[in-house]
Amino acid sequence: MTGILTDPMLNLTGKVAIVTGASRGIGRAVASMLARRGALVVAAARGDHAADAVAAIAAGGGRAEAVTVDVTDSAALERLPGEVVARHGRLDIVVSNAGITRDQLLMRMKRDDWDAVLATNLTATFTLAQAAMRPMLKQRGGRIIAVSSVVGQMGNAGQTNYAASKAGLIGFSKALAREVASRGITVNVVAPGMIATDMTGQLSDKTQQDWAAAIPLGRLGTVEDVAAAVCFLASDEAAYITGHVLAVNGGMYM
Repeated sequence: MTGILTDPMLNLTGKVAIVTGASRGIGRAVASMLARRGALVVAAARGDHAADAVAAIAAGGGRAEAVTVDVTDSAALERLPGEVVARHGRLDIVVSNAGITRDQLLMRMKRDDWDAVLATNLTATFTLAQAAMRPMLKQRGGRIIAVSSVVGQMGNAGQTNYAASKAGLIGFSKALAREVASRGITVNVVAPGMIATDMTGQLSDKTQQDWAAAIPLGRLGTVEDVAAAVCFLASDEAAYITGHVLAVNGGMYM
């Protein structure tokens, strides 16, 4: 689907959004859908990897710009919201999506792998949200959305670091939601289940079929399924929703 959507529902025209991890998978789909809904999207990723996503958004008639940032570089991430406001005059939506895995059983897990996952998946959200508070508090409004995971809700063997980071996002978001609700800022979480991405595409056909069979809706999710949930929480229609975990998992965890 290309072009800006004119449906008045979930219309984000005039909004400015930051999406981290925007170069591929869920982040790219989120950036594209926000732009189709009218938002100006700042697509953040390491190196030059966000450029392709921005080109695709522009080809579809949306507005976007690529920003190079490593979310574990706290100083650079702290500067990002202010830089966006300096260029565009406001910041309405922050989607903290960047994430990594370093899977291993806890008995064999290296401390570096624990630290790397927590730094990327959890601490970066703290850094970005804290910096975004300044313009959002001044505006008396904003949307902060963290992309967690079903693993943060139900656990998964071999992913203690990943599960801890994703569960941490849920607690963090609920606490922050209480802190900023009086200023018109909402803080919510989207928790995807098994989603068809480049990562899951590397699994064998049998493994993917086994996963699908364990999901009540009988299929893996799509990145668009997740992006639609994010767009809803970013919209004016979700103004009375905060501190919520929106599961996009096909019934995998209820």
